[in-house]
Amino acid sequence: MDIIFQSHHATVSQFLRDRAARRVEKAAARLARAVDAVVCFEVDGPTRRVEIVLHQPRHRDVRAVGEGPRFTTALSAAMARLDAQTRDPKRPRRINPLKPAFSA
Repeated sequence: MDIIFQSHHATVSQFLRDRAARRVEKAAARLARAVDAVVCFEVDGPTRRVEIVLHQPRHRDVRAVGEGPRFTTALSAAMARLDAQTRDPKRPRRINPLKPAFSA
């Protein structure tokens, strides 16, 4: 799978690119036939934005966007959205009956 990095008005470290690549490959492994991914880093004043698009043949693109004050928080938000979209809907998350659902 090819991963294309784009940065608009932003300088992104190699460490952050490697981290994004590892997490995108992990999410793409859940999809049947992911061909490539585009990870776009953008800066607009104090806001950092990360957009991830996974391409699959004969399917709609899976798109996730995250914003935050730093690229690390924006990447984490985008990956959380991407993970939610690539999770298998037929296998719901297991809930631990011993752990309370809500903590007050």
